[in-house]
Amino acid sequence: MSKTPDPFARLTRRLINAFDAHHRPEAAIAPGTDGRKWVLPIPFILLNLSVLFVFAVGFSWVALGVAVALYVVRMFGITAVYHRYFAHRTYKTSRPVQFALAFLGNTAAQRGPLWWASHHRHHHATSDTPEDAHSPLQEGGFWNSHMGWWGRQKYVAPRLDLVKDLTKYPELVFLDRFDAIAPATLGVFTFVLGFALERWFPGLGTNGWQMLVWGFVVSTVVLFHGVATINSLSHVYGSRRYQTTDASRNNVWLALITLGEGWHNNHHHYPSSARQGFYWWEIDVSYYGLKALNMLGLVRDLKPVPARVLADGRKKQPAVEPEGEATVPAFEGLGLENAA
Repeated sequence: MSKTPDPFARLTRRLINAFDAHHRPEAAIAPGTDGRKWVLPIPFILLNLSVLFVFAVGFSWVALGVAVALYVVRMFGITAVYHRYFAHRTYKTSRPVQFALAFLGNTAAQRGPLWWASHHRHHHATSDTPEDAHSPLQEGGFWNSHMGWWGRQKYVAPRLDLVKDLTKYPELVFLDRFDAIAPATLGVFTFVLGFALERWFPGLGTNGWQMLVWGFVVSTVVLFHGVATINSLSHVYGSRRYQTTDASRNNVWLALITLGEGWHNNHHHYPSSARQGFYWWEIDVSYYGLKALNMLGLVRDLKPVPARVLADGRKKQPAVEPEGEATVPAFEGLGLENAA
């Protein structure tokens, strides 16, 4: 006689599946599926609308200060960790620190480390071609490249076949599957921080709700759009030192708001370096942070910019725009040669 499924067990399984980013990923890329179909990003929409709560909770300098601090720290988590470590493996670290850095990046609420790294690797392999998920030069233009692309069905699931060097770590897979845990933890932390400050330091003029809105919501929304400018603007505005097969450009203003990611043409020419501001005058705060972690013994073997690449960059190159489609082999120059 068959056993009747436990209703509580079924409900629990459904709840887990609802928050599991790896649940039925094949549905997003099944044969015949229209990959351009939209998946309504309700959490993202609600998060952006929640910024309006600033008018309800008021303002305090300490709440603004926490918002700025969390913007900077989590921008580092995206640029120096998700991008330069997980996507390009431009330095090494221990397994415990790897997890801690992954959790930091995950608090930015920009999906899990495997999802982020896999789609970024695909971007480098197809940059500014019709297959590129977020090229501003292709269908959809600015809005698709800035934030529309990840709401399409074909990009909901991580491309696990492109991150086999990362899927061997169960803790990273867990973070990627349940990518809402880290942002939710940070949200609770900001609320508790505001509650504690209101109780013990009432003169600061803040409270739990105000700190949640400014420290988490506002900071997270501004952070998202800051990171997204690299997709939407750095292939359109700026200068081209290297004649890459895509339209990547260097832009000092984008470099400032993203802690160094604006040196995008440098990066697309040589993605294997932990440094994207190749020369001393190119401000790269993420690299400075990695140097500090290296001095503390938390990371090691930061890959430098080769002398030949620096020499080529000093030569005056013709201002030629890329023509046709990029022909970059799948993973050439992605910094994965020694990925473990």
